[in-house]
Amino acid sequence: MAISTDPRKSNRLLGVLPDTEWNRWLPHLELVEMPLGKVLYESGGRVLHLFFPMTSIVSLLYVMEDGSSAEIAVVGSEGLVGVSLLLGGESTPSRAVVQSAGLGVRVKASVIMEAFNRAGPVMHLLLRYTQALITQMSQTAVCNRHHSLDQQLCRWLLLSLDRLQAPELVMTQELIANMLGVRREGVTEAAGHLQQAGLISYRRGRITVLDRGKLEKRVCECYAVVKKEYDRLLPEAQLA
Repeated sequence: MAISTDPRKSNRLLGVLPDTEWNRWLPHLELVEMPLGKVLYESGGRVLHLFFPMTSIVSLLYVMEDGSSAEIAVVGSEGLVGVSLLLGGESTPSRAVVQSAGLGVRVKASVIMEAFNRAGPVMHLLLRYTQALITQMSQTAVCNRHHSLDQQLCRWLLLSLDRLQAPELVMTQELIANMLGVRREGVTEAAGHLQQAGLISYRRGRITVLDRGKLEKRVCECYAVVKKEYDRLLPEAQLA
C-alpha cells in the first residue's frame, strides 16, 4: 500500500475537515518526523501543540510513581494526540510516546482552539473523536482486567495495524510488554502461540500479520467494540 505524505490523504480527521477550515489551518501545519520513542507529552506537561499522526502510531501511557507504565490508548492515522486541551485542561494526565516511527503533522494549540471555540463543524468533529478515544480507553481497561494476554495481544495488534495502514509492525517484545503492562516472558509466550497458529510472523523485532481474518476470530469482543464506535462517530476519509 502506498503511503501518502499529503496530510489530507494520510490522516482521517484532516481528511474530513471542511475546505474552509482546511484553508485556515494550512499555513499553520508543520510536517514533522516522529521517531520511535519520541515523547510528545509527559504526564502533567502543558499541551502546546496537537499532533495528527500520518504514518506513525503514538501510545498514550499512564505512568505510576515507581516508573512502571501501561498503555491506555493508541492513536494513529485516524486521529490526533492532545485531546485533553479540548476538554478544558492545559495539561495532560498521560505520557504520549511514539511507538511506531513515521510522519505526522504538528499544529499550535492556539490554532486548534480558535477553530474549536467557534462551535462549528470542527468542534463537533473533535468531540466525536474524543468520545471514540474515551471508548478505546474504557475498553482497554476492561480488556486488561478480564481477558487473556493472548486476546489482549490480538486486540493491540489489530488496533495498531488499523492505524498504521500497513500489515507489518516494527516492535520489540520488550516494548509490547511495556505497553500492555505485563512481563516480557508473557508476551514471548503469547506471540509464540499466534506464530504457531500461523496468524503472525515474528522475527528480529518485526511482526507481520499473515492471516488477519483468523486474528479477528481469535480476538476478544473489545476490538470490535472500539472499531464500531470509531466507525459510528467519525466520517470516512479516503486515506492513501
